[in-house]
Amino acid sequence: MATRIPVLKTYKLFIGGKFPRSESARYYQIKGPKGKLIANAARGSRKDIRDAVRSAREAWKPWADRSAYNRGQILYRIAEILEERRSVFVDEICAVTRSGRAAATTEVAKSVDRLIWYAGWADKYMQLFSTVNPVASPYWNFSYPDSTGVVGIVAPEEKSLLGLISKIAPAMASGNTCVVIASESAPLSSITFAEVLAASDVPSGVVNIITGFKAELTEPLARHMDVNAIDYSGRDEATIKALQEAGALNVKRVIIRRDPHGESWLDDSRAQSPYWISELTETKTAWHPVGV
Repeated sequence: MATRIPVLKTYKLFIGGKFPRSESARYYQIKGPKGKLIANAARGSRKDIRDAVRSAREAWKPWADRSAYNRGQILYRIAEILEERRSVFVDEICAVTRSGRAAATTEVAKSVDRLIWYAGWADKYMQLFSTVNPVASPYWNFSYPDSTGVVGIVAPEEKSLLGLISKIAPAMASGNTCVVIASESAPLSSITFAEVLAASDVPSGVVNIITGFKAELTEPLARHMDVNAIDYSGRDEATIKALQEAGALNVKRVIIRRDPHGESWLDDSRAQSPYWISELTETKTAWHPVGV
């Protein structure tokens, strides 16, 4: 009897709430630590980045206009579904990395906890970062944080699920929409997480995930004139310089985090903070007459 050839899954992109193939029709192979072929992943292109940014821009205003409490509810719902599918993510992390099952289980559990943590902050960060300013006139002057807009996120290579969620959650909590370049070496859990997003209450376009080669994708994302901020975690100085230079084209905010990395994504004191929410907001000022 002939040996059966297994049918490998091809992981697609996640744009506008749908799972399209790359417009380039390209893909690349994902292999395990011992060289075993695990799956195929879409190799995103510049056109895919443009499509994702367009989708994120259309979704931004409706998402930002939702109440902070409702955004927190949705983040919590994502955590609930992720909790239900923990075993799937553990299997994928073990298949493509050298993490043991115990370490993978810890990463998934921490991912759920981080979503819940930011869900709790969604309707509280404004009290922390708002202020009433003293003015020499009969007016109240209020400063408060508002969403930046479309945030381009270059997800870390290490802890591909936890790192991804650690960057998406604070952006979503403050009303931003995201275009994410997933881990190049371990993208499987990123697209499976997109399936969680699609099954939750997240509106189409709020989160868009592109897989592929970061050398091909980071520059067009950073140069896109409709992206308001770039968030990068890593230590590649050439990439950091390129992002900073590209971000200057439309004076977008460029956030560089050389730390955390590796196992420190598991450290709550280093890998989560309400200030990560604040970094992706713009301070707005409102005036109101006293006594009115």
